[in-house]
Amino acid sequence: MEHVAEWAWTLDFPRARRGSLFVKRAVDVIASGALLILLAPLLAVVAVAIRVSSAGPVLFVQRRIGYRCAEFEMFKFRTMDDGAERHERRLARAQSDRTFLKIENDPRVTPLGRLLRRFSVDELPQLYNVLRGDMSLLGPRPLLPTDLDRFPRASVMRRFAMKPGISGLWQVSGRSLLPDADRIRLDIEYVDNWSLSRDFTILARTIPVVVTARGAV
Repeated sequence: MEHVAEWAWTLDFPRARRGSLFVKRAVDVIASGALLILLAPLLAVVAVAIRVSSAGPVLFVQRRIGYRCAEFEMFKFRTMDDGAERHERRLARAQSDRTFLKIENDPRVTPLGRLLRRFSVDELPQLYNVLRGDMSLLGPRPLLPTDLDRFPRASVMRRFAMKPGISGLWQVSGRSLLPDADRIRLDIEYVDNWSLSRDFTILARTIPVVVTARGAV
């Protein structure tokens, strides 16, 4: 996005940390590829269930803001009525006091979609985003363009200095229950203190959060 070129963020990783980032990418490729193969039967069942339960495509492709504020197409299982994204900017204006668009009991979400969201099954197609390099398994969540329009500038922009993740620090610290300021703070904390060992810790915490649906809306 051209209008973000003037936003200043710098994050000079030490040489040793750059090597760890290479390992992080290797883990992303191996793990996402293996999971796509292992989960193929589940993905197929979910795809059929979406197809027969509501009109519209199985996958929802959405523009998101990722690494260094670049836009990319993120894949999810469709959990809303077909065409629900057309109301996104109107809903964002109605939540002018929020940074992140999040609507409790969103009427656009289908009954099956609520179940898929509760256990984060709708996020599984993002493994393909990880495989092709748009995302990582762990990192700050990719923002909606409407979120970026209201995002605080200055030093917090360095949250975009790492690839966005399917899961991350604020997802295992309360998910949708967290205030917007805490989400931004935890994203910055993740970037500033990132290490491979911390990634494995967050990954281990992600599993019980997903299984118990803690903090899901």
